[in-house]
Amino acid sequence: MTSELLSKHDAGWQRAARRVVALSLISLVWMTVEGVAGLVAGLAAGSIALIGWALSSAVEGLASVVVIWRFTGTRALSETAERRAQRAVAVSFWLLAPYVAVEAVHKLLARDHPETSLLGIVLTALSLLLMPALGITKQRLGRWLDSGATAGEGVQNLLCAYLAGAVLVGLVLNAWIRWWWADPVMALMVAAVAVHEGAESWRGDGCD
Repeated sequence: MTSELLSKHDAGWQRAARRVVALSLISLVWMTVEGVAGLVAGLAAGSIALIGWALSSAVEGLASVVVIWRFTGTRALSETAERRAQRAVAVSFWLLAPYVAVEAVHKLLARDHPETSLLGIVLTALSLLLMPALGITKQRLGRWLDSGATAGEGVQNLLCAYLAGAVLVGLVLNAWIRWWWADPVMALMVAAVAVHEGAESWRGDGCD
């Protein structure tokens, strides 16, 4: 049985798996930095959206941990581990979506007008640049490895970028022309996409 698995997972597959682990470690480090710095910036500016985005980094970091677990040791050759990891990533989508949606609705109802946050603008701009590259690369590797968990983590990174873009637009528009409502409206759209992608990951459609 082991020889059959090794023949299926050749040297190219194993190199791609190691690359996935390295990329997930990079994501995990960035999510830690992003979460801590974003929380500091959000509390200083009184921005609910920025605080929510920073806290969502913990959920996104969970997806990275799941994928690292998936491709560590003998689990790299396990179809059962792949399915468990894929569903764990799906659950992380569903953890992210309600929080983002609740924070967005709260901000709309409260008509919250956060202060200008230069650190928040710089941080979200950096995330907007970094996360799409990681997300697209992981999706490609997910298709190569036939790993819905890896592809799902890639979608998490893209959602992080979308949400960073929404927060960035909200911060900039609020600073320039006081369009405070732009941020929560776009955050609600991101939450809807997270629910959809979580459902696809649970069904096993993450590599499509």
